[in-house]
Amino acid sequence: MWLSSSSVGRKFVMAVTGAVLVLFLTFHCLMNAIAICWPAAYNSVCEFLGANWYALIASAGLALFFIIHIIYAVVLTLQNRKARGNDRYAISKRPKTVEWSSQNMLVLGLVILAFLVVHLIQFWAKMQLKEILGVHDVLPPAAGTLFIQEAFSVVWTPIVYIIGFIALWFHLNHGFWSMFQSIGWDNQVWIARLKKVACWWSSIVVLLFIAQAIVFTVKAHENYYKTNETLREQYKEMLAPMFEKDFGPDAAQAITSAPFDQMKQMVKGTLTQMEQPEAQSYFANDPQFPARLETIRRAAELIDYLDVDVPAEELAPAENPQPAN
Repeated sequence: MWLSSSSVGRKFVMAVTGAVLVLFLTFHCLMNAIAICWPAAYNSVCEFLGANWYALIASAGLALFFIIHIIYAVVLTLQNRKARGNDRYAISKRPKTVEWSSQNMLVLGLVILAFLVVHLIQFWAKMQLKEILGVHDVLPPAAGTLFIQEAFSVVWTPIVYIIGFIALWFHLNHGFWSMFQSIGWDNQVWIARLKKVACWWSSIVVLLFIAQAIVFTVKAHENYYKTNETLREQYKEMLAPMFEKDFGPDAAQAITSAPFDQMKQMVKGTLTQMEQPEAQSYFANDPQFPARLETIRRAAELIDYLDVDVPAEELAPAENPQPAN
């Protein structure tokens, strides 16, 4: 098949897969912007995506495009090096920055791949993957802002991300216009224009990514995502289906509608009672007791995670406080 056997076909595949990845990066940048401007909406988006069939198909498709892009990039690089031999570093008429990125696209791609692995471990593996596997952890899979809190509380995270974003800029700056050249849009007038568009687009996207990483780091170290009142209410709502399943709708409503401190007392008190030997013995033959105990324990663990020792006057206020009636 010419898409895999010919140089032109391989470049065409690179262009198509690259275009898909460019669109995804743009979407991801906008989604991160939502996390800054409206964190609660970001959690809603995470919940909407989650382990739903459409999100799983999109994730699988994106992974397939990315793998194909990497394979073809390696094949083309090896092919070009074999064809050029010792002359592969010969000086050309291209601008130095583009020439450098053109000569090091594979290296840049490997740096981006390493960064992507870190990103997937910090987010996807703890959110969508755990939801797929049915693994229950302290943080609800839909609580995207809490995974931002976890990731960017670590000192090295923004450093790794910024290095990855810089490599991404060089890769995109060359790859964007090269993508059009590969599909035949290569006249000198349009290539010059596309290089300018590539520079502007890659610069805007990468600068936004870097700015987002900085904001996430600052807010994470302030424990914003743990103490914001609106987000706390949202985290409580994420526990409601679990309480409703094991304790019924009335209990779920009573617990999740209570203020955070009151909910903390209710959950902690219930957990203490349920862990007493007398209770364990009394409910030994109740098939629902283990599930109920696990639900209470998970709720208590989340409350402990959110229960930051911050003075009341320093708690992050709700994002959209309601006017008094």
